[in-house]
Amino acid sequence: QVQLVESGGGLVQPGGSLRLSCAASGFTFSSKAMSWVRQAPGKGLDWLSDIYNGGRTLYADSVKGRFTISRDNAKNTLYLQMNSLKPEDTAVYFCATNCNDYIPPSCDYWGQGTQVTVSS
Repeated sequence: QVQLVESGGGLVQPGGSLRLSCAASGFTFSSKAMSWVRQAPGKGLDWLSDIYNGGRTLYADSVKGRFTISRDNAKNTLYLQMNSLKPEDTAVYFCATNCNDYIPPSCDYWGQGTQVTVSS
């Protein structure tokens, strides 16, 4: 079955960086578009970025220039490099696949999420 497992979250100071990973299994990773979505405490889902099987990427304005999505198809792994982190980036971060084009998206498969806390 499809499994998505995020890792790499943690506590970081404002201005710092983190790299999130999402290990995928149970499907042909290289052929699927992948997404990162987050949810801050008490708020709804917030779409961040997509990467398509050909490598094309899309970003929300809130993270453009600070976050970079990438994928390693040989390792079946999705990444999110997050730089210049702000307190408002504090959220649970999810990877997902089989998502529709709505914002926020509805996706068939989600990981369990990884907590990112940006605080001094």
